[in-house]
Amino acid sequence: MKFLDLAKVHIRSGSGGNGCTSFRREKFIEYGGPNGGDGGGGGDVWAEAVDGLNTLIDFRYQQHFFAKNGQAGMGSAMTGKTGDDIVLRVPVGTEILDEDEETVIADITEVGQRVLLARGGNGGWGNLHFKSPTNQAPRRANPGQPGVERTIWLRLKLIADVGLLGLPNAGKSTFLAATSNARPKIADYPFTTLVPNLGVVAVDGREFVVADIPGLIEGASEGRGLGDLFLGHVERSSALLHLVDGSSGDPVRDWQTIVTEIESYGEGLADKSRVTALNKIDTLDPEERVFIRDELQAAGAENVLLMSAVSGEGVREVLRALARIVHKEARPGGEGDDEGQEDGQWHP
Repeated sequence: MKFLDLAKVHIRSGSGGNGCTSFRREKFIEYGGPNGGDGGGGGDVWAEAVDGLNTLIDFRYQQHFFAKNGQAGMGSAMTGKTGDDIVLRVPVGTEILDEDEETVIADITEVGQRVLLARGGNGGWGNLHFKSPTNQAPRRANPGQPGVERTIWLRLKLIADVGLLGLPNAGKSTFLAATSNARPKIADYPFTTLVPNLGVVAVDGREFVVADIPGLIEGASEGRGLGDLFLGHVERSSALLHLVDGSSGDPVRDWQTIVTEIESYGEGLADKSRVTALNKIDTLDPEERVFIRDELQAAGAENVLLMSAVSGEGVREVLRALARIVHKEARPGGEGDDEGQEDGQWHP
Protein backbone atom coordinates (compact mmCIF):
# COMPACT_ATOMS: atom_id res chain seq x y z
CA MET A 1 0.00 0.00 0.00
CA LYS A 2 1.37 3.42 -0.91
CA PHE A 3 1.94 6.00 1.78
CA LEU A 4 0.08 9.31 1.64
CA ASP A 5 0.01 11.76 4.54
CA LEU A 6 -1.81 14.76 3.06
CA ALA A 7 -5.13 14.84 1.23
CA LYS A 8 -7.62 17.50 0.15
CA VAL A 9 -11.26 16.53 0.58
CA HIS A 10 -14.55 18.17 -0.36
CA ILE A 11 -17.51 17.42 1.91
CA ARG A 12 -21.16 18.38 1.96
CA SER A 13 -23.83 17.55 4.51
CA GLY A 14 -27.35 16.74 3.40
CA SER A 15 -30.06 19.37 2.98
CA GLY A 16 -33.24 19.09 5.00
CA GLY A 17 -36.44 18.01 3.26
CA ASN A 18 -39.19 20.53 2.60
CA GLY A 19 -42.33 20.60 4.71
CA CYS A 20 -45.55 19.48 3.10
CA THR A 21 -48.72 21.49 2.51
CA SER A 22 -51.57 19.00 2.63
CA PHE A 23 -55.20 18.70 3.85
CA ARG A 24 -57.28 15.77 4.97
CA ARG A 25 -59.93 14.77 2.47
CA GLU A 26 -61.90 11.87 3.90
CA LYS A 27 -65.41 10.68 3.29
CA PHE A 28 -67.97 11.63 5.91
CA ILE A 29 -65.52 14.11 7.55
CA GLU A 30 -66.86 17.56 6.83
CA TYR A 31 -63.89 19.57 8.06
CA GLY A 32 -60.60 17.90 7.22
CA GLY A 33 -57.94 20.36 8.21
CA PRO A 34 -54.18 20.47 7.51
CA ASN A 35 -52.07 17.31 7.79
CA GLY A 36 -48.79 18.18 6.04
CA GLY A 37 -45.78 16.46 7.65
CA ASP A 38 -42.31 17.84 8.36
CA GLY A 39 -39.29 17.24 6.14
CA GLY A 40 -36.53 14.89 7.27
CA GLY A 41 -33.18 16.22 8.44
CA GLY A 42 -30.14 16.02 6.18
CA GLY A 43 -27.31 13.60 6.88
CA ASP A 44 -24.18 14.66 8.77
CA VAL A 45 -20.54 14.28 7.73
CA TRP A 46 -18.30 12.63 10.34
CA ALA A 47 -14.64 11.67 10.62
CA GLU A 48 -13.79 8.56 12.62
CA ALA A 49 -10.45 7.01 13.54
CA VAL A 50 -10.27 3.30 12.73
CA ASP A 51 -7.68 0.68 13.54
CA GLY A 52 -5.49 -0.84 10.85
CA LEU A 53 -4.90 2.27 8.74
CA ASN A 54 -1.58 4.13 8.51
CA THR A 55 -2.03 6.08 5.28
CA LEU A 56 -4.50 8.44 3.59
CA ILE A 57 -4.12 6.76 0.21
CA ASP A 58 -7.88 6.05 -0.02
CA PHE A 59 -8.52 9.78 -0.28
CA ARG A 60 -6.42 10.02 -3.43
CA TYR A 61 -9.07 8.08 -5.33
CA GLN A 62 -12.12 9.66 -3.71
CA GLN A 63 -12.10 13.32 -2.74
CA HIS A 64 -15.82 14.12 -2.62
CA PHE A 65 -18.06 12.95 0.22
CA PHE A 66 -21.71 13.99 0.19
CA ALA A 67 -24.27 12.97 2.80
CA LYS A 68 -27.84 12.21 1.74
CA ASN A 69 -30.58 14.84 1.70
CA GLY A 70 -33.63 14.51 3.93
CA GLN A 71 -36.89 13.40 2.36
CA ALA A 72 -39.73 15.90 1.99
CA GLY A 73 -42.70 15.66 4.33
CA MET A 74 -45.90 13.98 3.14
CA GLY A 75 -49.61 14.05 3.80
CA SER A 76 -51.25 12.26 6.70
CA ALA A 77 -48.73 14.04 8.98
CA MET A 78 -45.92 11.78 7.78
CA THR A 79 -42.39 13.08 8.43
CA GLY A 80 -39.82 12.57 5.70
CA LYS A 81 -36.95 10.14 6.14
CA THR A 82 -33.72 11.51 7.63
CA GLY A 83 -30.77 11.47 5.21
CA ASP A 84 -27.99 8.96 5.80
CA ASP A 85 -24.77 10.19 7.39
CA ILE A 86 -21.40 9.68 5.71
CA VAL A 87 -18.25 8.79 7.64
CA LEU A 88 -14.66 9.50 6.61
CA ARG A 89 -12.57 6.66 8.04
CA VAL A 90 -9.10 7.98 8.84
CA PRO A 91 -5.99 6.63 10.58
CA VAL A 92 -5.23 7.46 14.19
CA GLY A 93 -3.09 10.59 14.30
CA THR A 94 -4.96 12.48 11.57
CA GLU A 95 -5.24 16.24 11.86
CA ILE A 96 -8.21 17.87 10.14
CA LEU A 97 -7.44 21.35 8.85
CA ASP A 98 -9.61 24.06 7.34
CA GLU A 99 -9.15 25.11 3.72
CA ASP A 100 -6.40 27.56 4.70
CA GLU A 101 -4.27 24.55 5.80
CA GLU A 102 -3.54 26.30 9.09
CA THR A 103 -6.69 26.28 11.22
CA VAL A 104 -6.98 22.95 13.07
CA ILE A 105 -10.56 21.70 13.18
CA ALA A 106 -9.80 18.49 15.04
CA ASP A 107 -6.93 16.22 16.03
CA ILE A 108 -7.91 12.55 16.09
CA THR A 109 -5.62 10.57 18.38
CA GLU A 110 -7.64 7.55 19.55
CA VAL A 111 -9.33 4.64 17.83
CA GLY A 112 -13.09 5.19 17.70
CA GLN A 113 -12.88 8.96 18.16
CA ARG A 114 -15.53 10.71 16.04
CA VAL A 115 -15.65 14.35 14.97
CA LEU A 116 -18.60 16.12 13.37
CA LEU A 117 -17.36 17.99 10.30
CA ALA A 118 -20.63 19.24 8.79
CA ARG A 119 -24.12 19.08 10.29
CA GLY A 120 -27.06 18.32 8.04
CA GLY A 121 -29.79 20.88 7.49
CA ASN A 122 -33.02 20.73 9.50
CA GLY A 123 -36.18 19.60 7.79
CA GLY A 124 -38.87 22.21 7.11
CA TRP A 125 -42.15 22.31 9.01
CA GLY A 126 -45.30 21.12 7.29
CA ASN A 127 -48.51 23.16 7.36
CA LEU A 128 -49.79 21.10 10.29
CA HIS A 129 -47.38 23.10 12.48
CA PHE A 130 -49.06 26.38 11.54
CA LYS A 131 -52.63 25.46 12.46
CA SER A 132 -54.11 27.80 15.07
CA PRO A 133 -57.56 28.88 16.26
CA THR A 134 -57.36 31.86 13.94
CA ASN A 135 -55.82 29.99 11.04
CA GLN A 136 -57.66 26.71 10.58
CA ALA A 137 -56.35 26.04 7.07
CA PRO A 138 -52.76 27.27 6.76
CA ARG A 139 -51.36 27.02 3.28
CA ARG A 140 -47.73 27.50 4.10
CA ALA A 141 -44.84 25.17 4.86
CA ASN A 142 -41.14 25.81 5.49
CA PRO A 143 -38.40 24.71 3.11
CA GLY A 144 -35.61 22.54 4.48
CA GLN A 145 -32.33 24.14 5.47
CA PRO A 146 -29.46 23.68 3.03
CA GLY A 147 -26.50 21.48 3.93
CA VAL A 148 -22.99 22.73 4.70
CA GLU A 149 -20.36 22.48 1.96
CA ARG A 150 -16.68 22.93 2.75
CA THR A 151 -13.19 21.91 1.72
CA ILE A 152 -10.86 20.41 4.33
CA TRP A 153 -7.35 18.98 4.48
CA LEU A 154 -6.42 15.72 6.15
CA ARG A 155 -2.86 15.54 7.45
CA LEU A 156 -1.53 12.35 8.98
CA LYS A 157 1.01 12.59 11.79
CA LEU A 158 2.09 9.12 12.79
CA ILE A 159 1.89 8.37 16.50
CA ALA A 160 5.27 7.03 17.65
CA ASP A 161 7.14 7.14 20.94
CA VAL A 162 10.54 7.83 19.36
CA GLY A 163 11.45 9.67 16.18
CA LEU A 164 14.71 9.04 14.31
CA LEU A 165 16.62 12.05 13.02
CA GLY A 166 19.79 12.29 10.98
CA LEU A 167 21.32 13.10 7.62
CA PRO A 168 20.74 10.71 4.72
CA ASN A 169 22.76 7.49 5.19
CA ALA A 170 23.19 8.09 8.93
CA GLY A 171 21.94 4.53 9.50
CA LYS A 172 18.37 5.21 10.63
CA SER A 173 16.78 2.46 8.54
CA THR A 174 19.52 0.00 9.52
CA PHE A 175 18.87 0.79 13.18
CA LEU A 176 15.11 0.28 12.77
CA ALA A 177 15.60 -3.02 10.93
CA ALA A 178 18.09 -4.26 13.53
CA THR A 179 15.88 -3.47 16.53
CA SER A 180 12.37 -4.26 15.25
CA ASN A 181 10.44 -6.39 12.77
CA ALA A 182 10.19 -3.45 10.35
CA ARG A 183 11.84 -3.99 6.99
CA PRO A 184 12.64 -0.58 5.53
CA LYS A 185 14.63 -0.30 2.34
CA ILE A 186 18.39 -0.17 3.02
CA ALA A 187 21.04 0.81 0.48
CA ASP A 188 24.41 2.58 0.31
CA TYR A 189 23.07 5.74 -1.32
CA PRO A 190 21.29 8.74 0.19
CA PHE A 191 17.51 9.17 0.38
CA THR A 192 16.87 5.42 0.43
CA THR A 193 13.94 6.14 2.75
CA LEU A 194 11.25 8.08 0.89
CA VAL A 195 8.33 7.53 3.27
CA PRO A 196 8.11 7.12 7.06
CA ASN A 197 8.42 3.64 8.55
CA LEU A 198 7.22 2.38 11.94
CA GLY A 199 8.68 -0.38 14.06
CA VAL A 200 7.97 -1.77 17.54
CA VAL A 201 11.14 -2.03 19.64
CA ALA A 202 11.49 -4.05 22.84
CA VAL A 203 14.18 -3.80 25.53
CA ASP A 204 14.15 -5.16 29.09
CA GLY A 205 10.51 -6.19 28.75
CA ARG A 206 9.35 -2.71 27.69
CA GLU A 207 8.09 -1.81 24.24
CA PHE A 208 7.83 1.45 22.31
CA VAL A 209 7.19 2.53 18.74
CA VAL A 210 9.96 4.08 16.63
CA ALA A 211 9.36 6.18 13.50
CA ASP A 212 12.00 6.45 10.79
CA ILE A 213 11.59 9.45 8.48
CA PRO A 214 13.54 10.45 5.36
CA GLY A 215 16.88 12.09 6.10
CA LEU A 216 17.25 15.84 6.41
CA ILE A 217 19.88 17.94 4.65
CA GLU A 218 21.09 21.46 5.18
CA GLY A 219 18.38 23.89 4.09
CA ALA A 220 15.57 21.36 4.56
CA SER A 221 13.53 23.98 6.41
CA GLU A 222 13.69 26.04 3.22
CA GLY A 223 12.51 23.17 1.04
CA ARG A 224 15.79 21.59 -0.08
CA GLY A 225 15.85 17.85 -0.68
CA LEU A 226 12.73 16.29 0.72
CA GLY A 227 12.49 19.38 2.92
CA ASP A 228 10.82 19.15 6.32
CA LEU A 229 7.75 17.49 4.78
CA PHE A 230 7.92 14.47 7.08
CA LEU A 231 9.00 16.13 10.34
CA GLY A 232 5.33 16.25 11.36
CA HIS A 233 5.51 12.50 11.94
CA VAL A 234 7.87 12.96 14.89
CA GLU A 235 6.00 15.90 16.45
CA ARG A 236 4.02 13.53 18.70
CA SER A 237 7.10 11.59 19.85
CA SER A 238 8.18 11.55 23.48
CA ALA A 239 11.85 11.38 22.49
CA LEU A 240 14.11 11.91 19.51
CA LEU A 241 17.08 9.71 18.60
CA HIS A 242 19.64 11.75 16.70
CA LEU A 243 21.99 9.45 14.78
CA VAL A 244 25.34 10.86 13.68
CA ASP A 245 27.39 9.02 11.06
CA GLY A 246 30.80 8.40 12.60
CA SER A 247 32.31 7.52 9.22
CA SER A 248 31.47 10.87 7.61
CA GLY A 249 34.16 13.45 7.08
CA ASP A 250 32.73 15.93 9.60
CA PRO A 251 30.41 14.39 12.22
CA VAL A 252 30.26 17.60 14.25
CA ARG A 253 29.00 19.59 11.26
CA ASP A 254 26.48 16.81 10.52
CA TRP A 255 25.17 17.03 14.09
CA GLN A 256 24.90 20.81 13.94
CA THR A 257 23.04 20.65 10.61
CA ILE A 258 20.22 18.55 12.09
CA VAL A 259 20.03 20.66 15.25
CA THR A 260 19.72 23.82 13.14
CA GLU A 261 16.98 22.31 10.97
CA ILE A 262 14.77 21.15 13.85
CA GLU A 263 15.16 24.55 15.51
CA SER A 264 14.11 26.23 12.26
CA TYR A 265 11.14 23.88 11.93
CA GLY A 266 9.76 24.79 15.35
CA GLU A 267 6.62 23.02 16.64
CA GLY A 268 8.49 22.19 19.86
CA LEU A 269 10.84 19.64 18.28
CA ALA A 270 13.96 21.33 19.63
CA ASP A 271 12.53 21.10 23.16
CA LYS A 272 11.88 17.36 23.09
CA SER A 273 14.02 14.93 25.07
CA ARG A 274 16.83 13.84 22.82
CA VAL A 275 19.40 11.05 22.75
CA THR A 276 22.45 11.53 20.52
CA ALA A 277 24.21 8.40 19.26
CA LEU A 278 27.41 8.21 17.26
CA ASN A 279 26.64 5.44 14.77
CA LYS A 280 28.86 3.19 12.64
CA ILE A 281 31.56 2.92 15.29
CA ASP A 282 32.47 -0.46 13.79
CA THR A 283 34.38 1.56 11.17
CA LEU A 284 36.37 3.47 13.82
CA ASP A 285 39.23 2.49 16.07
CA PRO A 286 38.93 3.15 19.83
CA GLU A 287 40.88 6.40 19.69
CA GLU A 288 38.71 7.79 16.89
CA ARG A 289 35.53 6.92 18.76
CA VAL A 290 36.60 8.80 21.87
CA PHE A 291 37.91 11.75 19.87
CA ILE A 292 34.69 12.21 17.85
CA ARG A 293 32.50 11.75 20.93
CA ASP A 294 34.46 14.42 22.79
CA GLU A 295 34.22 16.74 19.78
CA LEU A 296 30.43 16.33 19.65
CA GLN A 297 30.06 16.96 23.36
CA ALA A 298 32.26 20.03 23.08
CA ALA A 299 29.95 21.32 20.33
CA GLY A 300 26.90 20.95 22.60
CA ALA A 301 25.71 17.35 22.23
CA GLU A 302 25.21 16.03 25.75
CA ASN A 303 26.17 12.48 26.77
CA VAL A 304 26.80 11.06 23.31
CA LEU A 305 26.33 7.28 23.19
CA LEU A 306 28.40 5.02 20.94
CA MET A 307 26.73 2.33 18.82
CA SER A 308 26.81 0.33 15.62
CA ALA A 309 23.47 -0.72 14.16
CA VAL A 310 25.30 -3.26 11.96
CA SER A 311 27.32 -5.07 14.64
CA GLY A 312 24.89 -4.39 17.48
CA GLU A 313 27.54 -2.83 19.71
CA GLY A 314 26.01 -0.25 22.03
CA VAL A 315 22.50 -0.66 20.61
CA ARG A 316 20.99 -1.98 23.84
CA GLU A 317 22.34 0.98 25.80
CA VAL A 318 20.72 3.37 23.32
CA LEU A 319 17.40 1.52 23.55
CA ARG A 320 17.51 1.63 27.34
CA ALA A 321 18.12 5.37 27.25
CA LEU A 322 15.09 5.83 24.99
CA ALA A 323 12.92 3.49 27.07
CA ARG A 324 13.66 5.50 30.22
CA ILE A 325 12.42 8.69 28.56
CA VAL A 326 9.39 7.13 26.86
CA HIS A 327 8.04 5.26 29.88
CA LYS A 328 8.71 8.14 32.24
CA GLU A 329 6.76 10.57 30.06
CA ALA A 330 4.02 8.00 29.51
CA ARG A 331 3.12 8.10 33.20
CA PRO A 332 0.51 10.66 34.24
CA GLY A 333 2.22 13.85 35.31
CA GLY A 334 5.63 12.42 34.40
CA GLU A 335 5.85 10.71 37.80
CA GLY A 336 8.38 8.04 38.52
CA ASP A 337 12.12 7.58 38.48
CA ASP A 338 13.71 10.66 36.99
CA GLU A 339 17.26 9.38 37.41
CA GLY A 340 19.28 9.95 34.28
CA GLN A 341 17.33 12.85 32.82
CA GLU A 342 17.91 16.58 33.17
CA ASP A 343 17.01 19.53 30.97
CA GLY A 344 15.33 17.33 28.34
CA GLN A 345 18.49 15.27 27.80
CA TRP A 346 19.30 11.74 28.95
CA HIS A 347 22.16 11.23 31.36
CA PRO A 348 23.58 7.80 32.20
